[in-house]
Amino acid sequence: MSTWADLLDEAARWSQAGRTAELWWRDDDAADVGPALERLLTIHRDTGVPLALAVVPATATQALADRLAGEPGVDLLQHGYAHVNHAAPGDNKKIELGTERPAMLVLGELGTGRMALERLFGTRPLPVLVPPWNRIAPALVPTLPEIGFAGLSTFGARRRMHPVRGLLEVNTHVDLIDWKGGRGFVGEAAALDALVSALARARAPGEPVGVLSHHLAMDGGAWDFLRSMWQKSLKLPGLRVRPAHELFATGGEDRG
Repeated sequence: MSTWADLLDEAARWSQAGRTAELWWRDDDAADVGPALERLLTIHRDTGVPLALAVVPATATQALADRLAGEPGVDLLQHGYAHVNHAAPGDNKKIELGTERPAMLVLGELGTGRMALERLFGTRPLPVLVPPWNRIAPALVPTLPEIGFAGLSTFGARRRMHPVRGLLEVNTHVDLIDWKGGRGFVGEAAALDALVSALARARAPGEPVGVLSHHLAMDGGAWDFLRSMWQKSLKLPGLRVRPAHELFATGGEDRG
């Protein structure tokens, strides 16, 4: 497991090599206003770290649109359609964008979702898809540019920067929630280990390293770590935090 000193050392390796590692922040499952969203936005404002908010189109409210209208520095991404599990009975891996239903139905929902976000937020949402549970059937990926998506964001190291022509993949790598072990904070050591390991791997391909939060599911430990991590990271030479709209516009690669 890693410590803050390990993060400092890894940032120093980037700096000594004359390069800059790129970090970004994605938060999932946004649909409505509430105390958790306010806490998230407070960290965003206090630290100045750009936030990418993955919004569920089917349940997104006008109240959310109104609240975010005056919130600069927040990019909006499309979080599937309704965040509903359509996995086959007995399959313990939840998925909304799978092959259990006809592809035309799944793609039709995604198109409906895009229009729903446009009605609420205008041109603000990026044409980027965040699959619920970070899962999408490989057979559906080639069709995403055909229905207007230019970006895809899941979890883990990407295999290719462009899975298919016209689609850029920029993923997250550090999840603050221990989904299999009580759904609480994974712990400072585990979170730092994931962050330091992802940064080390990124030194070769230059992939941006994404931090994933879930404002509706986080406990006090996760909130405290999130704030501390951004406050400390911003002070480290060799690290830079970039907004999602820049990463998806420039190719999501190391610019150092």
